[in-house]
Amino acid sequence: MSSMKLSVLDQSPVRKGGTAQQALKETTDLAKFTEKLGFTRFWVSEHHNTASLAGSSPEVLIAHLANQTTRIKLGSGGVMLPNHSALKVAENFRLLETLFPGRIDLGMGRAPGTDRYTASLLNPSNTFNEDDFTQQLVDLTHFLNDGITGPNQTKIKASPLAQTVPELWLLSSSGQSGVFAAHFGMGFSFAHFINPNSGAKLMKLYKEHFQPSEHLKAPKANVAIFIMVADTEEKAQQLQAVMDVQMLKIEKGVREGILPYEEIKDREFTEEEQERIDYNRKRMISGTPAKVKPRLEKLAQDYGVDEIVAVTITHDFADRLRSYELLAEMFELQPLAV
Repeated sequence: MSSMKLSVLDQSPVRKGGTAQQALKETTDLAKFTEKLGFTRFWVSEHHNTASLAGSSPEVLIAHLANQTTRIKLGSGGVMLPNHSALKVAENFRLLETLFPGRIDLGMGRAPGTDRYTASLLNPSNTFNEDDFTQQLVDLTHFLNDGITGPNQTKIKASPLAQTVPELWLLSSSGQSGVFAAHFGMGFSFAHFINPNSGAKLMKLYKEHFQPSEHLKAPKANVAIFIMVADTEEKAQQLQAVMDVQMLKIEKGVREGILPYEEIKDREFTEEEQERIDYNRKRMISGTPAKVKPRLEKLAQDYGVDEIVAVTITHDFADRLRSYELLAEMFELQPLAV
């Protein structure tokens, strides 16, 4: 596991009493910080109609982050494809790839990244149908490779005409997305931080069914999980307690920002809430480096991957920075080559 690669999925969390502007500045600072530490890639997410996450437009944020960094790969984790036109997604990421060749990942998901009503406003034609998603993947790959697409086989080229293609990833927390990724010859990222069950099985199916594509000759995969690392066990437990409450709020549809530990430390939970906390803790790994490292190594072994994507949400930005710093230290990351 000395060759473990570490990456970041940042959702631009907004703390209670904070602002989206502050959250996006912290995302920018985190991208620069993790690049220096030697992380492999930095992905940003797409969420809508929420006060706790500021990342609603990954393609715009990626352009900004690419201008603030020099080497780390940047991408979407992910673009929620049913919310968009496949042609427009292809053009957005072709433009990014043209501006920053070799540094752009196009990670895509099928989930809306919001509630159904908001998703219907984002794309009134969205039927939430698996067949439509499959067709979008077909169209997208054609557009990115100057292929022929559309019912009349009209040749449409996504502008600008780029010399390289962004690295394509399919993101999933359930269902057949791993098989789709295998069929289209894309990378596959499993969101363990959303669903702690069946991921290893879906990863195995992806590898077994993988078909080489023009741009990816062998399976490429990673697993994403909530990670909170701290110097002491007491501090780690506080960070986990904040996440416990945040997950409960999300499940109840409460859209306020991240609460500080001082506001939740004396909170008592119902039996049902405690059951949800126990389940949600399967979606995260927290503790001191001595406790976290073997658990991450076991996770990577179970999934058969050599890359872990860390999703870290804390109330205080300094705690977020320290968690990533400790991660880099425990796996002896080296700064990426210039």
